[in-house]
Amino acid sequence: MTAAVIFDFDGTIIDTETTQYESVNAEFQRHGVTYPLELFKSGVGSADHRHWTEVLQELVGPLDDLESIQQRRLADNYQRVESAPLRDGVLDVIEMTEQAGLPLSVASSSPGSWVGHHLEHRDLRRRFASVSTRDLVDHGKPWPDVFLHAAEQLQVEPRECVVIEDSLNGVLAAKAAGMSCVVVPNVFTADADFSDADYVLDSLFDFPAELLRPGIP
Repeated sequence: MTAAVIFDFDGTIIDTETTQYESVNAEFQRHGVTYPLELFKSGVGSADHRHWTEVLQELVGPLDDLESIQQRRLADNYQRVESAPLRDGVLDVIEMTEQAGLPLSVASSSPGSWVGHHLEHRDLRRRFASVSTRDLVDHGKPWPDVFLHAAEQLQVEPRECVVIEDSLNGVLAAKAAGMSCVVVPNVFTADADFSDADYVLDSLFDFPAELLRPGIP
């Protein structure tokens, strides 16, 4: 039976994948190049990938002002994320889960400072019993560590958790943790192979309510 619902954060609650790409690509364009889209897609949902500054320097050569470049990019991305809407259906699923009497958690490949800030900014942090992030575990997604940490914090069995994801790395992590997984692809993940997911939805407006009933899945 379902004992808890675990949300991914980036790309699932807020479309931070788009803001991330746009803010990084803006820095690339300042240097006369473009951030390779396929390279960005390959890292979606995982913290363990090449940093964009390494790619930029491979294309344009060493940069002396890396720190200022990164700070400018971070500030740009924060502004983009803070004005971005929640993805369709997120609040509906949160409310459905609360009405079913089940706890909610967030499990993210991003650091706690990032996830915590944006959940607080949207007045969502109080609705999640726990938040598990990359800095609390040994490995990020596609390893299962962050989801297993979430289950431990909620004191539920992994097999009784339903994960909501947007990326292939997230689906692989959820399934490796022994959890059911609902995936809602975004523009950067839509062409991935989600055959391992239990449900692939166009929107969380289509979230199957039967997942929150006793005995399912």
